[in-house]
Amino acid sequence: MLLIYCRANHDGGRDLCADCQELLGYAYVKLDKCPLMTDKPTCAKCPIHCYEKTRRNRMRAVMRYSGPRMLARHPWLAIRHMTDGLRRVRYPPKNAAERPPEARGN
Repeated sequence: MLLIYCRANHDGGRDLCADCQELLGYAYVKLDKCPLMTDKPTCAKCPIHCYEKTRRNRMRAVMRYSGPRMLARHPWLAIRHMTDGLRRVRYPPKNAAERPPEARGN
């Protein structure tokens, strides 16, 4: 999604620009630390918003632009993402000990 966005809105090259590369690196770090990774819903349905506000807004702009274009360029990935958005979120766990630390207030 970032590559589609960057090519259309930034330099248009084969690789990501520095800003988009930084955003992608930030996204990977946040995904690696996600406490819900096994049952992770789409970001719009996630109960834990792990991105800081400015980067969340940047990623939202990327998704808003790239989402409709994904269906034409990568239909299988787009369909998988749409079905992920339909999944029911299994959070919060009933047992407080199963909750991620940031959700426990620690």
